[in-house]
This record gives sequence, structure tokens and C-alpha cells, in this order.
Amino acid sequence: MSRTIKGRINNTKITELLDLKGIELNVSVSSKDEAINKLIDLMYATGKISDKDAYKEGILAREALTSTGIGEGIAIPHAQVAAVKAPGLAAMTVPDGVDYESLDGQPAHLFFMIAAPADGGSTHLQALAKLSTLLMDEGFRKDLLNAKTPEEFLSMIDKKEAEKDAEEAKEAEAPVTTGYKVLAVTACPTGIAHTFMAAENLTKAGEKLGYPLKAETNGSEGIGNALTADEIKTCDGIIVAADKNVEMARFDGKPVLIVPVTEGIRHPEELINKIKNGEAPIYHASADAKEAVSSESAGRSFYKHLMNGVSHMLPFVVAGGIMIAISFLVDDKSAGAKFGSSTPLAAWFNNMGNVSFGMMLPILSGFIAMSIADRPGLAVGFAGGLLAKSGATFLDPSAAKVAATPGFLGALLYGFVAGYIVLLLKKLFKGLPKSLDGVKPILLYPLLGVFCMAIFASAINPLMSIINQALTNFLSGLGNYGIILGVVAGGMMSIDMGGPFNKAAYVTATGLLASGNYILMAAVMAGGMVPPLAIALSTTFFKDKWTEEERNAGLVNYIMGLSFISEGAIPFAANDPIHVIPSCVIGSAIAGGLSVAFNCQLRAPHGGVFVIATVSNWPMYLVSIIIGAVVGCLILSTLKKNK
Repeated sequence: MSRTIKGRINNTKITELLDLKGIELNVSVSSKDEAINKLIDLMYATGKISDKDAYKEGILAREALTSTGIGEGIAIPHAQVAAVKAPGLAAMTVPDGVDYESLDGQPAHLFFMIAAPADGGSTHLQALAKLSTLLMDEGFRKDLLNAKTPEEFLSMIDKKEAEKDAEEAKEAEAPVTTGYKVLAVTACPTGIAHTFMAAENLTKAGEKLGYPLKAETNGSEGIGNALTADEIKTCDGIIVAADKNVEMARFDGKPVLIVPVTEGIRHPEELINKIKNGEAPIYHASADAKEAVSSESAGRSFYKHLMNGVSHMLPFVVAGGIMIAISFLVDDKSAGAKFGSSTPLAAWFNNMGNVSFGMMLPILSGFIAMSIADRPGLAVGFAGGLLAKSGATFLDPSAAKVAATPGFLGALLYGFVAGYIVLLLKKLFKGLPKSLDGVKPILLYPLLGVFCMAIFASAINPLMSIINQALTNFLSGLGNYGIILGVVAGGMMSIDMGGPFNKAAYVTATGLLASGNYILMAAVMAGGMVPPLAIALSTTFFKDKWTEEERNAGLVNYIMGLSFISEGAIPFAANDPIHVIPSCVIGSAIAGGLSVAFNCQLRAPHGGVFVIATVSNWPMYLVSIIIGAVVGCLILSTLKKNK
């Protein structure tokens, strides 16, 4: 192994995790699902997992992100869930191959399945990283496929691992390599197998071409083998093989090739030759501190920045909203206007919840700005969010007489404005002497950025307040027409179950929640609870439509649905999207519409059945969810053929 990615793996040995009971050779399977089931059976035989169904849920959830069929005939399915009692590996060979939806479109022949406890991520990542690098050796893969017995298979791994360990030890004593011609950064969404495989292949390709390469890995345990400023300064170019954001500002002015992480695995020599031949474009960080402008569409860029704000905002909203909901649950129902804070206990929950909930707008705005302009945007974005929360204007800077505030919509707008204000300042100050580089992020950007943000917000706040109030009044006055909104929002929760449509509905509902409108939040949660419940009901009452493994996995969806975790339906939707998604969308839309029709209101942005008691008209809210789930179940069970 090259020194460029040395140090990411400790002394954890693959053979310590791989039991002979978990190895089967010369297996014949006809589908991806059958291959997964066989590997899970092998894992169960080793005693490392307590619940095959729960473990499979984790495996399928990981597959829904991107296939773990990484190419070259290899598949490494893995899951890190509570059903795993101890870290373990299972392995099998399939000489005839099977379609595993691999990245290179070729059949998979060699399988390793990894199980890691919910609190055992370190071992999980070490095993994946080590496997990823060992399996890049084509000769080693052929040897494993030709193994005659599990004992021989295990012995081959032990021998290869020992060779790698000895190679690492030898390299550790050698002088550190300097003067790299090419640098690389690798990263995948999960930060596990693909990250290290790309780094390994790029490094080996560099050695083969006589063009020394150092690869930085942005893995789940953090950055490994970090590139230094001197290395960046003296290299000929950088390859960024990544499917998620990496630190890009440091590459300003250097030739940078930005590609998906799979390109680093499949075409490393081609990428290095492009750097060598001067075909990589010059990267300008001032255009965007995160990514090259040409690499991303405007729509995707907008969504990425928005989701960065939303993902940081949601923990505050969920924690604060549930605590506020609890304050109503524990309070005296006869308190009248003081309901929610009439008793000391209720007042404490209410106040603490409002502290967390009150951070929603500045966090949203701040992290949108940070996504656009990196860390200098954070302070300016926070200021914009607080100005949206207060509603301050030029005529009333203290916001003492403000009747309405810009609220969620204002914070959303100001986050983007703040980010682009800082990008503009970076461009304006680009010509300053290098000696002032340290002054810009701690003085010039925050001072001038907050000043510009304050001018913009003070001028726009009255208009945004009018828009926000008009939207609130419109929703409050919809009456029966609000049912349509409930139908649309509820249905959106099932279209992609965690994707852009789902997030759009949820974010809108939480934004209105902050403005005192609780009806849409109830409709959205009802819609989000339906998909797992519909699938669970179908697997229970229409058994002929499902395999035994699917029926067993369906039981888990009762818990997922009741907990408002729509993602429980993803594995089923991934296996049969044509039947599952339309059925769930219809069921969710009905649940959302009924929730509005029954005037159900929810003050907590999460919690599922555990916060039902805080929902106004909660008996009919339960009826709405049940009807939606039953309808979704019946449609799904009608559309599906018997197994």
C-alpha cells in the first residue's frame, strides 16, 4: 500500500471478524435480493446478529443510497444497526455471477457483508477500508474465487493481510515521500468503501505512470492523510473524486479536475493523464468557496445550500417543538389564555422549548450562508436570521412596535443574500496584499457583511413581513379549501420519502409552525406516517403478496410508521417502486386531507404517536392516519401480484 493513504487502518484484522461459519463458496443465486438473504443467513450463523429482519432493513437502507456493488466483480453490503451484537463479516463466492446493480454494470462474483453494532463504527470502518484496498489486487481476487474450502479462503485473506501489514511497517520506517506531482481528494456520501478504493486506485495508478500521487480521504471517521499547503503549492494539479462537499478554497488558482468518486475507482490513469497533459481547468475559489461553478446546476446548488440550512435547523426545531408540546400536555387544561405555562412545570418546558425553537431562524439563515460562502458567511447569515426574527426596520430598529415579522420566509431569503454578500466582499478584497489575509475573515468580512446585511434586512423587512402575514392569513382563511393543501402536502411526504419533495413539505410545515400555524404540520406528519404503516399492514394481512423475508421485515415498519420515520418504506419502494410509491402517495394524501378536514393541529414537528396527546382533536387524527394507511395498504395489495 502506498504511503499516501497509510495510517487510516489500525491493527484490527479482517480474519478476526470472519468466522468459518460465515463463509460459503460456489454459491448459486439468481438475484440481488437472494444474494443479500444468503449473506444474512451466513451472518446469522456466526451469532453476530440477533435479528435478521432488522439487520436486513439496515442493509437495504444502505443499498437505497447507492449500490455497494463497487465494480470489478465485488460487492460489500454493510449495515451498522442495533441488531448487531458484535462486529462481524460474512463472505461468499458466486462463480456464475449475479446482477447486483454494480457501478460498472457487470455481474458480482465476490461478496463480503459487514455487520457493525450501532456504537461500533470504528471497527466497521476499519474493516471496510482494509477490505477495499486488499480487493483492488486483481490476482488476490482471482485466488479467492478459486479457493476450494472456507479454510483455504480464510488462509488467503490472512496471508494477504499480513503482507500488507508488513508493507505498511516497512513504509513507516522509510523517509517520507515529498514532491508529489498530483494530489487527490476522495469522498463518498457514506465515507466508507468508495472513498478508500478511489484513493487506493489513484495512488497505484500514479506509481504505475511514474507520477507520484498523494490521496486525502474524507471518510466517516474524518480526514485522513490530509494534504498540506506546501504540497498543494508545488503540485501540478489536484483530482477531486467526490460525491459530497470537500474543502475547496485551498485549491484556488490550481488546476483541479472534479469528478464523481467512481471515476477515481474506474479510470484513475485517465484522470492522472489529464492533469499531466494540462487538461484540468484552473479552479477559482472566489467564484464559489465550495465547488467549481461549472460542476453544478443552479437548481442543485440552490437545493444543496437550502438543505445545509435545514439539516442544521431541524434538531433545534424538533427539540424545541416537542418540549413546547410537552408543556401543553402537563399543563392544567382549564388555564385558558395561559394554557401551556400556567403551572411551574409547564412554564419551564415552554420556556426551554422556546429557547431552542427560537434558534430556528438564525441557524437556518446562518448555515445557508455558510454553504455558499464558507465560514465567513456564518456570522452574516446569523445576523440575517435574527433580523428576520425581530422584524427590525430603519424606522423601528429596536422592533418594539413591530406587528409582524418576516419569519421563516425572511430567514430563507436572508441566508442566500448573506452568502452572496460575503462572496462579493471576497471578490472585492481579492487584490489586497497577502499580509492582510488574516484580517479579512475576522474583521472585514463580518463587519462589512453584517453592515450590508443590516441595511438590506431593514429595508426589506416591511415587505417580507407583509408577505409572511398574508401567507399566514391565507392559510388560516382557507377553510375547507385547506383540505387541498393537506392532500398535496401529505402526498409529497411519500413521493420520495426523504428526498426533495418530502423535505419541501416538511420544511414548509415547520416554517409555518414557527408562525403559529399548526394545521399543516399535523397533515405532514400524518402523511409521513402512512407509508411504513401501509406496507406493514399489507405484509401482515396480504401475505401471499410478499416473500417470507419481506413479511418479517414489514413488522418493523409498524414501529417506524408510529414513530414518524417514513424511511422505513424505502427498502420496499426501492425493490418495487411502480407499485409501492403510488399506493403510499395516495394513502398519505388522504391522511393529510382528512387531518385538515378534522382541524387537527400539531405543535410538535416530530414524534409520531408519542406526541398524539398534544394534537387537537387527536381521536380524529388517529382516524385520519388509520384510513390513509388502510387505503394505501389496499391499493398496494391490489396492484402487487402474488409471490
